[in-house]
Amino acid sequence: MHELGVTENIVNIALTKAGEAQANKVIRINLVVGELSGFVPDCIQFYFDSLSKDTITQGAILHFELVPTQLCCRNCSTIFQPKDTLWSCPKCQGQSIEIFKGRELYIESMEVE
Repeated sequence: MHELGVTENIVNIALTKAGEAQANKVIRINLVVGELSGFVPDCIQFYFDSLSKDTITQGAILHFELVPTQLCCRNCSTIFQPKDTLWSCPKCQGQSIEIFKGRELYIESMEVE
């Protein structure tokens, strides 16, 4: 259900930026969504379809760029993608890791007319 609040913010940001550009219509919104963000693109799309009604964002295409998880070993600085649930470093087998990529959720760009 947290997609509802996030999608409200997406619509509001799109409306604000389109207004600043004096646009009449938002054509496309490009979103970056990390694999670990917890956000489901289908849910965002569902809420967007409802929240954008009767605004200049209605009918805009949401394009989702999905970012895979990348981890960084704190011991040897190796950056890697985890295999299943194995989150140890493939180089030194260290268990001290940090999430390098995968938590993202932001509007990368918009197309307006």
